[in-house]
Amino acid sequence: MVTMLDVSLRAGVSKATVSRVLNSTGQVKQTTRDAVFRAMDELGYRPNFLAQSLATNSSYSLGLVISNFDGPYFGRLLRQAAKLAESSGKHLIVTDGHDTPEDELQAVHLLADRRCDAIILYTRFMSDNQLMHLLGTLSTPLMVVNRALPDAPERCVYFEQQQSAFEATEFLINQGHHHIACITGPMRTPTAQARLAGYKAALAHHQLPFEPLRVAYGDSSVPSGYLGCQALLDSGVSFSALFCCNDDMAVGAMKALHQAGIRLPQDISLFGFDDEPSAAYLHPALSTVYLPIDAMIAAAIAQALRLIEGQPLAPIVPFTGELKLRESVLPGPFANR
Repeated sequence: MVTMLDVSLRAGVSKATVSRVLNSTGQVKQTTRDAVFRAMDELGYRPNFLAQSLATNSSYSLGLVISNFDGPYFGRLLRQAAKLAESSGKHLIVTDGHDTPEDELQAVHLLADRRCDAIILYTRFMSDNQLMHLLGTLSTPLMVVNRALPDAPERCVYFEQQQSAFEATEFLINQGHHHIACITGPMRTPTAQARLAGYKAALAHHQLPFEPLRVAYGDSSVPSGYLGCQALLDSGVSFSALFCCNDDMAVGAMKALHQAGIRLPQDISLFGFDDEPSAAYLHPALSTVYLPIDAMIAAAIAQALRLIEGQPLAPIVPFTGELKLRESVLPGPFANR
């Protein structure tokens, strides 16, 4: 069996240097790293990571729990997480929270049992009390994404959902739309609750009445946007603009409006949320809110690495959205009044 000592002799370096190369620790010149990897290839050496983890009490891995694997949003998150884990010398182990708080919790414990050095939990369903209990009892360092935890601001990375929904709705109001309908995400999630709250807050701020009949309840999918928009149209309630709490539901709403003979944006303006890659290529191009998930997961991984090293932690500043204004919004009936 080829050993690390054999690799060191072939590469002309010490065994300790080979260890630093394999574990991505310490400062090693690129020429030395190349020599070590070349020796490994020539000898057919494969590191025994199980033995290394037992010896060093480190698995050289980061665990990541996400709600599901669907759509470009989580694709962006996974690509960034994989790139950053690799650059830090860690393996990324990903598992699915299956959109329930019980499965999210089970996934965290599964990764802890696999001896991950740290775990990043993207949660949509666990309560704040559950998360705080987990932070206090889990022996593995944990970072929480997509949830504000006032009692642990250094252990969470989150996006100002309500403020961004407020700004999107306020933009429509400032464009002269006073009758604005909304299609929400699944209301059992804090994200959907925050986005609906932002919509309501913008109406209240501009002294516009909240009309429950102007709200349809979706589940973030394209079909629910289609059905939600149909329900709004069938209700007979008037609206000159529609705020969809994600881009997929906006796509479904587009089809429902087109089938009803309603022109976009001449008759009804449309606003989405998340800025999926297809949003700019729809007809009309969709106005939406850009959510910086790449930067958020990068901040979570950087903080997780600090946790692993036992470094001091500072609270992470909340992330904010950016309005992407495109062709799907025109001035409404109350413009310039």
